[in-house]
Amino acid sequence: MVTIDREAAPATAVAAVPALVAALAGRRGAALTLAVLPAAVALFFRDPDRTSDRDPLDADTVVSPADGKVMYAGPGQEGVAPEGEWQQVSIFLSAFDVHINRAPYGGRLREVTYRPGRWLAAYKHESAHLNERTDLVIEREVPGGTRVVHFRQIVGLMARRVVTRVAVGEELTTGQRIGLMKFGSRMDVFVPPEADLLVRSGQRVVAGETVIARWPSQSDAT
Repeated sequence: MVTIDREAAPATAVAAVPALVAALAGRRGAALTLAVLPAAVALFFRDPDRTSDRDPLDADTVVSPADGKVMYAGPGQEGVAPEGEWQQVSIFLSAFDVHINRAPYGGRLREVTYRPGRWLAAYKHESAHLNERTDLVIEREVPGGTRVVHFRQIVGLMARRVVTRVAVGEELTTGQRIGLMKFGSRMDVFVPPEADLLVRSGQRVVAGETVIARWPSQSDAT
């Protein structure tokens, strides 16, 4: 099932103004043509159900937080990754991708940090630390210790607003909706080095469904 997110209402209303003006002016053909614009804007805010809405995911699984194309998958990049040792997956969202964001991993939300910034093209390396963004950190207790996953919503050249609908202290499930970014943007995910990355640059991923990393299970380790 596909629904339209509530953030669509104001943007769609603005996009409908040209069609309304044309209709009031008696320009029926132009009005019909311009009516495509609010329809396209509403479609941008589509919110389809995903497998993670129905099926539980195990504690070893990290899923994509966004639809889009993997720009980078490998060791944490200098100037992009948080301090420490990380593996990184960076995903670019075009204006045609679903922009509802999901938690890549389940656990307690330890940090939510919004940082204002610029609106460079999201595929540029420097956009990760110069653009408007929200950093989120999830931690989860597992046998043998605590696992931490850090992920980041980054707006781009077209996207001018990041929407985060979760708060510190919340318990999230893997694949749970956490917000969205308005128009083309980027998401970065950082996992500890002991987790195996399962995606590569150029690969298309689906939020809440594509497994991007996995910790070796206890049975694999023995």
